[in-house]
Amino acid sequence: MKNKILTGLCILFGLMMVNSGLNKFFNYMPMPEMSEEMMQIMGGFIAIKWILPLVAIAEIIGGILIALPKTRALGAIVILPVMVGIVVHHLVHDMSTIGIVLILFAINIWAIVDSWNKYKPMIEN
Repeated sequence: MKNKILTGLCILFGLMMVNSGLNKFFNYMPMPEMSEEMMQIMGGFIAIKWILPLVAIAEIIGGILIALPKTRALGAIVILPVMVGIVVHHLVHDMSTIGIVLILFAINIWAIVDSWNKYKPMIEN
């Protein structure tokens, strides 16, 4: 039962990440109203031309990998730096949506903990 719940959550998590990554390329979802501080931050991201495509590619690849049970361990590690950035961003700049962000982060951590035996050989002597 636990595996089915994790699989379902990872599929939803993966679809959300793929959607977010594709939106960075195709801009099909409207942007919410942003504060002046957020406008400056987004301006900085846009000025660094490679950062948004890099994050988008990581979200798309990580989302696909985490949604598939066979590649979930790799996907969870690929998407982890993106999720850490999202969590830190929301803690510092936008606490209004921190709830869903923490749920997504918990799913990512659960996928990592569930796959720990696959990572163990990399860190053992």
